[in-house]
Amino acid sequence: MRVAWRFALRVGLRYAGSSHRGALVAFISRVSMLGLVLGVALLIVVLSVMNGFDRELRERILSLVPHVSLQPLTPVGDWQALAAAIEAHPEVLAAAPYVDLQGLLMYRGRVVPVLLHGADPAAEARISAIGSYLQAGSLEALDADADQLILSESLARRLGVGAGDGLLLLVPDANAQGQVLPRATRVRLAGIYRTGTEVDNTLALTGLRTAMRLRGDPAAVQGVRFQVRDLFAAPRVQREVVQGLGIEVHALDWTRTHGNLYEAIRLSRNMVGILLFLIIAVAVFNVVSTLFLIVKDKEGDIAILRTLGASPGAIMAVFVVQGTLIGLAGAAAGGVAGVLLSLGVTDAVALLERVLGVQFLKAEVYPVSYLPSALAWLDVAQVCAVALAMSFVATLYPSWRAARMQPAEVLRYE
Repeated sequence: MRVAWRFALRVGLRYAGSSHRGALVAFISRVSMLGLVLGVALLIVVLSVMNGFDRELRERILSLVPHVSLQPLTPVGDWQALAAAIEAHPEVLAAAPYVDLQGLLMYRGRVVPVLLHGADPAAEARISAIGSYLQAGSLEALDADADQLILSESLARRLGVGAGDGLLLLVPDANAQGQVLPRATRVRLAGIYRTGTEVDNTLALTGLRTAMRLRGDPAAVQGVRFQVRDLFAAPRVQREVVQGLGIEVHALDWTRTHGNLYEAIRLSRNMVGILLFLIIAVAVFNVVSTLFLIVKDKEGDIAILRTLGASPGAIMAVFVVQGTLIGLAGAAAGGVAGVLLSLGVTDAVALLERVLGVQFLKAEVYPVSYLPSALAWLDVAQVCAVALAMSFVATLYPSWRAARMQPAEVLRYE
């Protein structure tokens, strides 16, 4: 058995590296290998990009939005006590008060809608990474007596304002008759942030006292929000915290605000993966065609080997080795190309955007404003292994046909 496989390996390697083949056979062999290379490389790149979107959602977007928000049905005057009760849960990292308002910002005739988030700077820094994205100013500025505001770079650009400029803020207010009228106040732009995510589209930060006053209740916050250790345990932790508080609250976790986005990314990853695996399957089908042509081209050699004593199994093994080598070369080259493209696709797309002056991904449409990529070596190994396995399976039928060839029928016309 060892001698037979040594023979098959030696002959298969010689056939694989032989240049004495017909032009058509050589061309189709190169095309089949190129198709396999492209299929493997594209699948690795797409999976890396999908992993990048998943990573950005978990590490960037969900570090800026609350994992869980709790809004008691009665006004919260002592938010410190409520936050302490929430943080008593072992899976809660930190809690902070908040007041959210819808508003309009006006500057020299320009108007943009914003979600005004009132925050305590010290507590906010414990549950949000927004401070690390500040390009100007600091969260501590929100503690000033004057009404301060922090805007995203995109909102500031749309308004045409810079740090230190004054703006007019309009928020809804209900009078004694129940009519909703705008309440106007002057605010100063104390800082600018840029996260490169959808958060930049609407979020404006102000001090907690300012937001409480604008909401019409300067003695109470709207609620408390908190971060958990395990993102995917947020719904369970939310239920346990609410049960432990013993008060009526309206609870909202990230799976209800951003869960659809996360599921869409996972579904897209799976669907695109299936489609690109079909591309690999088409490339492997080309390997089958190539082997049939090689078998036809080597009929005389097969007949001579059979007359010299080679068994049908040895002949089959020769072409299994040759087809597997084609698959191995294609999977290896595709894996290397896919890894290199995955590592450089983010910078390449950014460079192309600068050269063309076009932004392909806009935060107004996509979760992030750039193309992320996160290479996973497990994905590379799985894609290459599947491509190699499919190539091996594809060699079996043409090799079996070659083993069934009768030497007398072939040599009759030689």
